[in-house]
Amino acid sequence: MAFRDYFAVFTNRRIAAAMFIGFASGLPLALTGSTLQAVLSDAGLDVKTIGWFTLVGQPYTWKFLWSPLLDRFPIPPGRRRGWMMAMQLLLAAAIATMGGLNPAEHLMTYAVLALLVAFFSATQDIAIDAYRTELAHHEERGAAAAVGVFGYRMAMLTSGAGALILADTVFNWQQTYWVMAAIVAALAVFTFISPEPQTEARAPKTLQEAVVEPWKEFFSRRGAWLLLALVIAYKLGDAFAGSLSTKFLLDMGYSKTLIGEANKVFGLIATIVGGFVGATLMVKLGLYRSLLVFGIAQALTNLGYWLIATGGVPDPTLLFAAIACENLAGGMGTTAAVALLMSLCNPRFTATQYALLSALAAFGRVYVGPAAGYLVTQLGWADFFVFSVAVGVPGVLLVWAMRARIRELDVG
Repeated sequence: MAFRDYFAVFTNRRIAAAMFIGFASGLPLALTGSTLQAVLSDAGLDVKTIGWFTLVGQPYTWKFLWSPLLDRFPIPPGRRRGWMMAMQLLLAAAIATMGGLNPAEHLMTYAVLALLVAFFSATQDIAIDAYRTELAHHEERGAAAAVGVFGYRMAMLTSGAGALILADTVFNWQQTYWVMAAIVAALAVFTFISPEPQTEARAPKTLQEAVVEPWKEFFSRRGAWLLLALVIAYKLGDAFAGSLSTKFLLDMGYSKTLIGEANKVFGLIATIVGGFVGATLMVKLGLYRSLLVFGIAQALTNLGYWLIATGGVPDPTLLFAAIACENLAGGMGTTAAVALLMSLCNPRFTATQYALLSALAAFGRVYVGPAAGYLVTQLGWADFFVFSVAVGVPGVLLVWAMRARIRELDVG
């Protein structure tokens, strides 16, 4: 296989569409998160009120509850693209309306609008995940995952750091939110011209079928419960290692500036590079070997934090090396994990099945924090990171145990 063939998978219209829909998915997130907190703070609201606003992100957690509606009811011009366009236009309207209001004077209206933005964004994500899954051919799943993550991260920078810079130097918050609304509206145009997935799957005929059949179909498969366990376990060690990383580095004596440069900026770049490296290697390795190799790598690279914990004095070189290795391996593992989720979805129920599978995959990232804090107290930092390596082992063993089943998924 020629070297250029590994990269050929990135050079088609389907992968370009996957990148832009990744951008569309990530853009609204900061506008109801970190950027919104800055808006509320500048408006003079107290920290308790700002704390309550963090709850507007709940639709992202519960989106699987209404995902069957997107499987059951297609909207022109395409089964998934119609929903994406509708949500993008609603997002543009809601974000623009937020820009036109002072939250200090219209607090409840502003809260409702923020909640609507999160709801429309979460619904868009359901459609985007289904669209990307149905759009990419099986050999393109790694590439679609990598460019999707890249687009998502770039969008978060745009509506996060980018919006803060715009509001501080060029525009006010009103104009900044209008710029973000205009970008979302432009993405609706791109969605309209994006390719339609080549699938002959029949949509559910009734809402009951859309709700019941996805789980009936999934659990009728051989090894269904083990596949679910793999989805949960594969990134669990990574989740433990990263859950308290900022607190850990502060305890080790690193400055906030150095942590920001290494953990946020350099780490983000390493994650993106890891995603593309992982996608490229998946062309050669296939899904099973990629999950196995990347899973081992993302477990073992947690030992970089163990080296920092046992080093005694802050060492910037060791810090950057540990973060580079951990985030490169994590990016590769994420690419393979997303490709796995894509392969597990039946085209008839992609929206519903992907929504719940992705919620299970995020279990560790969301819920390991309290357990991690307890373990650090009991074990100390060094032993905690050894423990995080051990937590990654079951996911790797499940990949090995399910190797025949995963190979079947890779050609389906």
